[in-house]
Amino acid sequence: MNTTIRVNNRVLNIDLSKPIDISMPLKGDNSNVNAWYIGAPEIIPVTIEDWVGSIKEGADVNFNNIYFNPHAHGTHTECVGHVTEKVYSINKCLKRFMFIAEVITVAPELIGEDYVISDKQLHYLLKSRKPEALIIRTMPNTIDKKSKQYSNTNWPYLTEAAAVFIRNRGIKHLLIDLPSVDKENDEGKLLAHKAFWDIQGAIRKEATITELIYVPNKIDDGKYVLNLQIAPFENDASPSKPILYKIEEK
Repeated sequence: MNTTIRVNNRVLNIDLSKPIDISMPLKGDNSNVNAWYIGAPEIIPVTIEDWVGSIKEGADVNFNNIYFNPHAHGTHTECVGHVTEKVYSINKCLKRFMFIAEVITVAPELIGEDYVISDKQLHYLLKSRKPEALIIRTMPNTIDKKSKQYSNTNWPYLTEAAAVFIRNRGIKHLLIDLPSVDKENDEGKLLAHKAFWDIQGAIRKEATITELIYVPNKIDDGKYVLNLQIAPFENDASPSKPILYKIEEK
């Protein structure tokens, strides 16, 4: 089902019947991906006195409560309110949802005891391209990313210079398959987050960071249309469902 759409004043041809989901589902058990030293999410029936919101338990409907943290428990999109005292809501900051995106694959390089993604690597991979959204797939890229327990693993991260490079390229939406663009234990500096949003300058309230995506190996690097879907939470972050569409040749 080929459809012609206009994205950022460019006319593109995509097939809406072939979405590529790069989000991770939320599951209410210990097989769910996890970070930041908290327990697994829970999806459990509501209990009111003797009534349990489960058809298996005799109710007419399934009626679950869901307990989770968007930053720790799966694919999520966050706004600058994640790192500012002033309250900003992702539901207010993200006003457009379709973008031209570039998928790149990066093998983080070892510097000292850390694996990092540098500005030099990004410059080499992007060349002169300036997409609205940048999707970073890190290597190695194994299926266990979907259930990995990241706490106390010192995952790879972006250097501050890499975040500045992304910002200076005019990229407004950064997506990555790690729990954070920053080092797990950085003493609260959050250098990459703050550089990307330009906290010390003209704060980029329209810019977003999406973490804990999963880009399967069968997806080629290159240009796509991104549909960045969020739940309408009035919060600094929301669970999200980024969907890619391959740009078809006319």
